[in-house]
Amino acid sequence: MGGRSSLGTLPTSWRKLLQGESGLRLQQPFPTLPSKPLGMLGSQPTELSELTHQAVLMTLEDAGLTPPLADCGIVVSSSRAQQGQLEQLATQWAKQGSFSSSFPNPNAWYAALPYTPGTLAAALCGSHGPVLSPMAACATGIAAIARGVQLIREGTCDRVLAGAVETPITPLTLASFERMGALAKQGCYPFDRQREGLALAEAAALVFLERADLAQQRQARIYGEVLDFGLTADGYHVSAPQPESLGAIAAVKHCLDRSQLTTPDIDYIHAHGTSTQLNDSREAALIQWLFPQGVPVSSTKGATGHSIGASGALGVAFCLLAMTDSHLPPCVGLRESAFDLDLITQTREQECHHSLCLSFGFGGQNAAIALSRYSP
Repeated sequence: MGGRSSLGTLPTSWRKLLQGESGLRLQQPFPTLPSKPLGMLGSQPTELSELTHQAVLMTLEDAGLTPPLADCGIVVSSSRAQQGQLEQLATQWAKQGSFSSSFPNPNAWYAALPYTPGTLAAALCGSHGPVLSPMAACATGIAAIARGVQLIREGTCDRVLAGAVETPITPLTLASFERMGALAKQGCYPFDRQREGLALAEAAALVFLERADLAQQRQARIYGEVLDFGLTADGYHVSAPQPESLGAIAAVKHCLDRSQLTTPDIDYIHAHGTSTQLNDSREAALIQWLFPQGVPVSSTKGATGHSIGASGALGVAFCLLAMTDSHLPPCVGLRESAFDLDLITQTREQECHHSLCLSFGFGGQNAAIALSRYSP
């Protein structure tokens, strides 16, 4: 695995998360917009290609592999892709009056935006295999990993680099979420009675998927096993979830059925937990209904912020580390729970054999993925 969050690299993020730290800070990267709690990697918004480059090299190093990897599949996605650079170009051309007569030459866009995360990852890996970039709003990260699993199971690839990269801190993104009333003002408190809203954040999380026999043969470090997943869409509204959460419930049920698991088998749920009023209440109701026996739950967005498309991939990484280290991460920022859930307020030392990671995106995109501790 490899990547970064507002807490640092994946190993650093995990250590700080278990200590209950948060990478969110009140920042004002754009003078025309008010300061907000943000999860930034530096003092200024990060460029997508730079973060993708870092995440790919970290993942290859952790996997113990050296390019070229000609037969490696690539499923590296982003919900917002190069939007930050597009906004900068549009602003620049507007100031120059380029929009007054005709739209700028498309070649100018191509020259300024040479890579998507997937094509850059393929170039860094030296891959000649399939390069895919499924986009499912905030469910993008899990959707990418799920597609990578499919490529291996169908025999198209033996190895796949999968995950998501997101640099969503742009003027348009901030203004859009602010207009919707979804942004936090002081901090991010998932499932708390006083939750204010989400905190936008930059992040990248990639996993290197591999057939078990190949990983064993080269004595690779194995974090865990992907059992199966469930992907559904509400088909209900452009942003609001379906009131009865029927699509979300179906995604979790499909995931468990395909993984040959029952609800009591799940030792930990990494919730989407955006800290918005509507999302947290709907997700809490879903978990209460599907897991009436109770299950430890946490959202890590109070520590990392909401990295939109990358959030699910980051959640998968945290689930794998929870199973490897036998520690369940806390719901940082939670002070008074608004729901009857077993919410983890402090790091809990506990054996974890099966975990479930959830993501729910705008447009009713629902994703669930089941992971298990690796047993040779």
